[in-house]
Amino acid sequence: MSTMTSTVSSTVSSPVSVALFGGGRGGAGIARALLRTPGTSLSLLVNGYDNGLSTGALRRWLPGMLGPSDFRKNLLLHLDPGDPRHTLLERRLPPGATPADLDALIGDVAATGPAAAARELRVVADRLAARPGGLDLADCALGNLVFAGAYLRLGEDFNAAVRACARTFGSPVRLLNVTGGENAFLIALKQDGRVLADEADIVAPQDGVAITGLFLLREPLSAADRAALAGRPAERVRELLTRRSATVTPNPEALRALAEADLIVYGPGTPHSSLLPSYLTPGLAEALSGSGAGSGARSGAGSGAAARVFVVNVGGDHDVQGLTATDLVDRTLAYLGDPGNERATITHVLSGRGAGAPAVPARVLDRGSWAGARWISADLEDPARPGAHRGPRTAEALLAVLGEAPLARAG
Repeated sequence: MSTMTSTVSSTVSSPVSVALFGGGRGGAGIARALLRTPGTSLSLLVNGYDNGLSTGALRRWLPGMLGPSDFRKNLLLHLDPGDPRHTLLERRLPPGATPADLDALIGDVAATGPAAAARELRVVADRLAARPGGLDLADCALGNLVFAGAYLRLGEDFNAAVRACARTFGSPVRLLNVTGGENAFLIALKQDGRVLADEADIVAPQDGVAITGLFLLREPLSAADRAALAGRPAERVRELLTRRSATVTPNPEALRALAEADLIVYGPGTPHSSLLPSYLTPGLAEALSGSGAGSGARSGAGSGAAARVFVVNVGGDHDVQGLTATDLVDRTLAYLGDPGNERATITHVLSGRGAGAPAVPARVLDRGSWAGARWISADLEDPARPGAHRGPRTAEALLAVLGEAPLARAG
């Protein structure tokens, strides 16, 4: 079994570019620690398929827009809770909130800043005034409304809105949507043929029947669609969902970030909502194929990263009941089109020892490898937040992996 004890300062002494796949909060501690590591630049790759509660209401109000909530959460990484920008991003409108309440809040934002945030909120207020009754403002995060305003102001270009909001809130992260911004709706298929009809259902408490497929659809499933699919065999449901697939493209900036990265991290989070859907993006598989030094893969197109590390969750999630840590590695490889890891899509696996973490088979710990990737075990759980990574220690372990690169692939 491999363990990781090296320190960041002893393993990395030159500037390091890190590309991290993440969601809303699962990898936040790691991202914060990387941001605070001198000489480290961070690109964060996120998908926009969230549609829970107020985010879902906002997407229904603006057909064509992806979900901004995970992007909003990642704008908090560099902000202390007492920072007015943090307060603005997280503040929610109360039950029964009206457009008049939003108008009053815009005045407060204009007085305290950022001025650009007040501008975006005014765009939303103007749309509400022109089309009254279309959006229930109850529990809407102001940060999500800032994204919506930027989206409208910039010609309904979601990725342009992400860039604008990153500037507005002074983010030092290269925050990137994995796709070109095309709207799509996430659906999951269970082994018995049942459908989890949206992202909110995927992350909700559920029974232990495994999720066996993820789909990005052009339109959300209606109640009639769900009724028509109910009771059909799983393979027939899979066929019907595939026919309704959305066409998405990769974000060129995301591909560029992967090409420029020294270290690629498949971060922790809710796998079937935050992570695996990102890997469905066309072009990512090729961008992640190992061609860096010591990867053991053929030379040519693909990532030049010295290490591509899968970080196993230190806690459990509703969507992965019964799955082991190696199952999650295998699913990631399958979604990235490299089921045997022949292209060194993953060079290392970093797993914690938390009681709630997905189990690691003893043979894997004994051998120190899985699917050709080196398996590293370390104490990574935050004692103050069970189920979450201790950011500094995990960042230290990741950069120590990079400090040891290039490494031959495990046998």
